[in-house]
Amino acid sequence: MELDPLLLSRIQFAFVVCFHAIFPVFTIGLASTIAGFEFLSFKTGNPIWQRLSKFWIQVFAVVFGIGVVSGIVMSFQFGTNWSNFSYATANFLGPVLSYEVVTAFFLEAAFLGVLLFGRDKVPQGVHLFAACMVALGTFISSFWILAANSLMQTPQGLELVNGIYHVSSWSEALFTPSFGYRFLHMALASFLTAALVVAGVSAWFLLKNREFEANRKALSIALWFLLFLAPAQALVGDFHGINTLKYQPMKVAAMEGNWETQKGVPLLLFAIPDKEEQTNHFEVKIPKLASFILTHDWDGEVPGLKEVSKEEQPPVFIVFWSFRIMVALGFLMIGFALWGLILRRKGQYYKSPLFLNGLRLMSLSPFFAVLAGWIVTETGRAPWLIYGQMTHAQGLTPSLTGGMALFTLVGYIIVYSLVFSSGVYYLLKVFKGGIEKASAPHEMDEIERPMRPFSAAHVAIDEKE
Repeated sequence: MELDPLLLSRIQFAFVVCFHAIFPVFTIGLASTIAGFEFLSFKTGNPIWQRLSKFWIQVFAVVFGIGVVSGIVMSFQFGTNWSNFSYATANFLGPVLSYEVVTAFFLEAAFLGVLLFGRDKVPQGVHLFAACMVALGTFISSFWILAANSLMQTPQGLELVNGIYHVSSWSEALFTPSFGYRFLHMALASFLTAALVVAGVSAWFLLKNREFEANRKALSIALWFLLFLAPAQALVGDFHGINTLKYQPMKVAAMEGNWETQKGVPLLLFAIPDKEEQTNHFEVKIPKLASFILTHDWDGEVPGLKEVSKEEQPPVFIVFWSFRIMVALGFLMIGFALWGLILRRKGQYYKSPLFLNGLRLMSLSPFFAVLAGWIVTETGRAPWLIYGQMTHAQGLTPSLTGGMALFTLVGYIIVYSLVFSSGVYYLLKVFKGGIEKASAPHEMDEIERPMRPFSAAHVAIDEKE
């Protein structure tokens, strides 16, 4: 059986992106959370906030370290598997990725050491400033990455000359029609991820009656954020969907499982899309609701997948169900936020075992929601690398063979599995140590100095329980 280098390269890039994406989305939100704890500590002088900051800085150090390792190979793949795409877009992607390094990585590198290791070596105000700069650096990094991705989704500001894209307007190329919605959607996802992880871990500590007052305060703040962020994310998602309908109608058609261009399109709660037969099986639907959501008109017209050939249609089944998983998890987050508000009014939000155990499970939900959202975004663009202009096949490295693509794919799966399992194992040890261990004094040899982010966790990987 002949191996398809295009399919294997797409699977490889999807695997690496999905693995890597869960770490930045967490560190972006967690960096801002830590900056918030540092501000409260600086303003109030209450030692609880500093204890919380110390603990979550340890978590940040581990997750940041895993994210750096998992992200290194991302840029390599552009050259190894997608050289035609890299060559054609170098005038834009080259500077953008360089700007990310100069503006974001340098900023993070300058202040990350102060945040992780400088608490007792610099004034408290300087440590707070370092925390804010690290948080700012994460957002600057996401700005450049999402600007690049948005150009691939809704290209503008470029001119194609002899197979090479030239930037005709940097402002248009950076601020494409979808960029604002995409950036805000990802920023809210980052804050939601941090809020739910903090809530879930704090709930676990409260169930074990560990550092009760500190974890009660952390849970309270996380639930307030969840209460406002979850509905805001739903609203931004609605605007993003309307924007996508305008610029990427086939993606929306796949999300809705809509084959025929028609008015009054129903919202499908359940269906099995069949791309070969160009139809859906076992539909469960609400009449006209999809049209109302997308066009704000019960009889609004929504384009169908049959407007383009099968070859230009995205993988409908994957996009359709990934979208529903993302939306379902979003509504579940809103439900938990409202549940927390009801319990807060009764003074029970930190006492209810059912609610606290539910939050423990919900701490994983934002990661699945982010993965589902990225799958919708990237798979829904297929078969285009640059929407409407360059296909995946056109961007592939010409000399790449199926055997070469399979070899690197298997290698990435093995290495990333080791990195992930080791990282999660170490992270669980940090969680088990809790705020108590993070706040305990740590002796450090005067000669030996920390050399990497993991050193900030103060937990030996072979340490006995």
